[in-house]
Amino acid sequence: MFHVKVFKFSPIQENTYLLYNDTNKAIILDPGCYTTEEQETLKKFLIDNQLEPVQLVNTHCHLDHVFGNDWVHKTYGLELYIHPNEEKMLEFAPKSGENWGMPFINYSGPLHFLSQENTISLGQDQLSIRFTPGHSPGSISFYCAEQGFIISGDVLFYESIGRTDLPMASHEQLLNSIKEQMLTLPDEVIVYSGHGRPTTIGHERKNNPFLS
Repeated sequence: MFHVKVFKFSPIQENTYLLYNDTNKAIILDPGCYTTEEQETLKKFLIDNQLEPVQLVNTHCHLDHVFGNDWVHKTYGLELYIHPNEEKMLEFAPKSGENWGMPFINYSGPLHFLSQENTISLGQDQLSIRFTPGHSPGSISFYCAEQGFIISGDVLFYESIGRTDLPMASHEQLLNSIKEQMLTLPDEVIVYSGHGRPTTIGHERKNNPFLS
């Protein structure tokens, strides 16, 4: 069974997710730790719970979701898994950081590419991958059918959706991704978003003004 731990990191208040189970292994999703203190917060949780990080994954590669990639890589020796359409976004991330006044060291290690044909596993626990572009060209979401949750990155939020006033974003594509990959899920599925509080598919189906 997956346990889902969320950390709110950086001035942008990004949700970093740590998924772990009774194998004492962990997946680090979208490490947004920007400061040394935030890095130590994540590291301390891993030590205190005797967890070994075994995979580093990004839902997408906007700056706030990749701040900690290089630190995770250097600290734990993990290589990055992303959708191939996000490679250019990853390359652009440091420039975006400069533009926002938040310079950082970008990940420069090997890349491994994920698609809907792949799954992410920790022992017997699995996440299927859903291709959910629009906010970003290669955004992917991670769905655990057995436990009824999805980690959506910046696709779907509590009564909102991801921004599309960004380079390579598409409002029409985002709405289509939500319709085909999110709203086809059961109402009780929990949505863990890239920012803010969790929600459910059922709540967004009824209350999200962008989906009416």
